[in-house]
Amino acid sequence: MQLSRPATPAGDRDGSRSVLTVTDYTGEVHPEAVYQALLDHDVFALPVCGQCGRAHYSPRVLCPHCGSTSLSWQQSAGLGTVYSTSTISPRNAEPYAVVLVDLDEGPRLMSNVVGIPAGEVQIGLRVRARIVQREDGAVAMFEEDRA
Repeated sequence: MQLSRPATPAGDRDGSRSVLTVTDYTGEVHPEAVYQALLDHDVFALPVCGQCGRAHYSPRVLCPHCGSTSLSWQQSAGLGTVYSTSTISPRNAEPYAVVLVDLDEGPRLMSNVVGIPAGEVQIGLRVRARIVQREDGAVAMFEEDRA
C-alpha cells in the first residue's frame, strides 16, 4: 500500500486541508485498513464524500449520508467536543475516561481522553486528537485542547 498526496487535491474547497489518496496494487483495500495505515503514518484522516461533501466515521465503502461511492480521505484537524463521558475504574489500575467526541468536521467517535485525570473530563470539554503508536497499531486518542 502506498500513501500519496495528489499535487492538486480534489475536493479541497477552502485550501486548508490536504486530501489523501491510497493506492493499493490489488485494488481491494477495506476502508478500515486505510484508516489504520494512515494512523500508523501519524495521519488522522476521515473519509469525505465527493457527492455531498460530508465527513463520516467509521470508514466504509458508501457514504452513510447519501450513498455515494465517491469517497476520499481528508486530513482532519482533530478538534472536537466531548459529547459524553464515562469513567472506568479498573481494580488495580488508574481510572480512565471513555468518551464520545463530536469532531468539528461532523462525525462522532469513541475514544479516550489522556493527559488529565479521568474525573476532570466533562461534557463540553474541547479536545484535540493525538495519535498514539502502539505495538499492535496506532490509535487516535484525545487530549484537552488548551488553545
